[in-house]
Amino acid sequence: MITLDQTRTSSVQPGNDAASPSGFDRAGHDSAVLDLAAIRSDFPILAERVHGHPLVYLDNAATTQKPRAVLDSIAYYYAHVNANIHRGVHALSERATEAHEAARKTVRRFLNAADTREIVFVRGATEAINLVAQSYGRAHLGPGDEVLITAMEHHSNIVPWQIVCEEKGARLRVAPIDDRGELILDEFARLIGPRTKLVAVTQLSNALGTVTPLRQMIDLAHRQGVPVLVDGAQAAPHFAVDVQALDCDFYAFSGHKLYGPTGIGVLYGKRALLEAMPPWQGGGDMISMVTFEKTLYNELPYKFEAGTPDICGAIALGAALDYVTKLGMEKIAAHERDLLTYATEKVGVLQGVQLVGTARERAGVLSFVMDNVHPHDLGTILDREGVAIRAGHHCAQPVMDRFQITATARASLAVYNTREDVDALVAAIRKAHEVFQ
Repeated sequence: MITLDQTRTSSVQPGNDAASPSGFDRAGHDSAVLDLAAIRSDFPILAERVHGHPLVYLDNAATTQKPRAVLDSIAYYYAHVNANIHRGVHALSERATEAHEAARKTVRRFLNAADTREIVFVRGATEAINLVAQSYGRAHLGPGDEVLITAMEHHSNIVPWQIVCEEKGARLRVAPIDDRGELILDEFARLIGPRTKLVAVTQLSNALGTVTPLRQMIDLAHRQGVPVLVDGAQAAPHFAVDVQALDCDFYAFSGHKLYGPTGIGVLYGKRALLEAMPPWQGGGDMISMVTFEKTLYNELPYKFEAGTPDICGAIALGAALDYVTKLGMEKIAAHERDLLTYATEKVGVLQGVQLVGTARERAGVLSFVMDNVHPHDLGTILDREGVAIRAGHHCAQPVMDRFQITATARASLAVYNTREDVDALVAAIRKAHEVFQ
């Protein structure tokens, strides 16, 4: 655990990003092949039993479980560090500030952003997208202008744009997907025109598992001078993200889908864009001076961080990112790719089961339906066998409409899942088939 002196090893000045811990001690593994038994032992909740069965947790696209490194960082913060940040000259405030800003540096390294000033802490990907919609969108959209999204977006990357488009008289355009759940890239390119002011797209569909051709999409938008926001909530847990290599203008992700706590997330934005954007919320810490006549705003990233932030959440997110970084994002991606292939083969041949979303590039998600069985009923039967999946429209109702269904059952993967978990899923689906037949 950190000591008082250890928390003072890093500077809190914006842009200063020397290598330093992002909070507290981390657990991790650095072997040629992932040690799944060791990894699973890092997650206490995986030892739980549900309805008399060992827990098989396959609802990771909704939220992931938390390793001890994250749980310990939360407990340590509140037991030894808790204080408000940026405003105090006493020891605890200095410790909390150092740990919070060190976590920001951890996020910068995780995304390979150019500068810590490009990292804004928010409540999650949803708030990050709303921030861009209400700040950048309101400033740049006018009557007849357009925002382009895709047909596989989560509601969080649809509704904020509908709100600002309605307010400004702008139009929301939607690039279609095919029967496999893949983006029709030619149609996407055709929809980018002189009225397009922003492209907002997912990197990985939460409902289908489709990995979008993001680099090509960004290139197509940038050729016409259109900035791109990426919803990375589902992608960031599954493979390495390099925002400079992608050249995206904004990138949003949530901590709780990446082994961190709920209520914390990140908006990355290119510095020049963030500098030009007005604040979204007003209050404490986002100001440099306030009079009744005029307010001067703080520098980046604090201009967008009004009020007391989730200090502990940011520190615990840093612990989560350190954890997966030590495991190796490439190793995580390879493990989950093998597991998804195995699950697709095993589930895809089951009697009465149809897969929904069969894109050639997928990650993390296996969605399916069963003949004459509602996904909610299927999910209930699976739960009685100790298998936790998600059943519903997954906050992606337009995707369901595209495939002419109301809902799917969704098994979603994480680094701690195994082939034995998939086998338990298959056995539970077979039992459900027997029950409903």
